[in-house]
Amino acid sequence: MELGQIQETIIKGNWVMSRHARQRAGQRCILTADVIAALLTGEILEDYPEDPRGASCLVSGHIPDGRSIHIVCSLDNDGTLVIITVYIPEPPKWINEKSRGNKGVIKDD
Repeated sequence: MELGQIQETIIKGNWVMSRHARQRAGQRCILTADVIAALLTGEILEDYPEDPRGASCLVSGHIPDGRSIHIVCSLDNDGTLVIITVYIPEPPKWINEKSRGNKGVIKDD
């Protein structure tokens, strides 16, 4: 996936947030508008072309309160951006917003 592709689908309004992503965002007091803003201004940290759930990527961005957030998203067969999960990068999985504390793909943050 490319960031331009993600941004284009967001601008067109062609996106959905999974129930899981909504729950995780709510638990972390992250607004949907903040998730969208982070996708529009963030950067792709990791690409997961072989993810069993379908090709996806990890986007890092910031929200207005200064926190860094991570968003895992994918494009479905219809070209809709699916926001799979949203979380705050924290130890021990993350040293900082861009560096993992341990190796491996995050399956369910």
